[in-house]
Amino acid sequence: ALVLYPEQTQHANAQRCWNWFKPQHQARGAGEPEALAMLIRSIVDEHDVDASRIYVAGLSAGGAMADILGRCYPDLVAAVGVHSGLPSGAASDLPSALAAMRHGAGSDAGNGVSAPVPPTIVFHGDADATVHVRNAAAIVDAVRAAHRDPSGALPEAKASEGNAPAGRRYTRTVYTDRDGGARAEYWRLHGAGHAWSGGSAQGSYTDPTGVDASAEMLRFFLAHRLRTVIDA
Repeated sequence: ALVLYPEQTQHANAQRCWNWFKPQHQARGAGEPEALAMLIRSIVDEHDVDASRIYVAGLSAGGAMADILGRCYPDLVAAVGVHSGLPSGAASDLPSALAAMRHGAGSDAGNGVSAPVPPTIVFHGDADATVHVRNAAAIVDAVRAAHRDPSGALPEAKASEGNAPAGRRYTRTVYTDRDGGARAEYWRLHGAGHAWSGGSAQGSYTDPTGVDASAEMLRFFLAHRLRTVIDA
């Protein structure tokens, strides 16, 4: 397996975050999504990667950009992981970005994009004071809407509750289609803030008491392959 860790420049963003809230970075063939797609394609070519198993994931602004990348390039990305992020279309400038972060994205965020939309796994702490947990539900709702069956029925939800080994409670909801395939999965992390669940205590923005989000994302990813392989 290969992992690509792209980095933002401080020139492009003072906090070195992805510019997920700017319209020029929310569409296929332009801006940061195109740059990231080009990076992925170059790795595919250079290392003879299985093009049916390309996955993207991120935290916060990285999670927002992961959702954008999956929506802009569903012919490239087999599945998406969003941790403490926001849905595609949540903002169009800095003021609307701050509003979405504080209060949650509007009801139309993430919608209006036609299928296919990659299967998506979402993690979010319900005590997150940086990015409101409502954004997680907006991401899941948009994925479900894109995966309606021909009769118009949404993927069915099945919820369960549990505790991570280190104690953090969670509610996990899996949304499956008629064939039993998981189209979306949402882990609501009770009492967790703006941090990667299960991350190392030595890291920044990590919650060691939480469920291992990295392992759960990998499990979800490996259950999905791209049906139409890209022409890399």
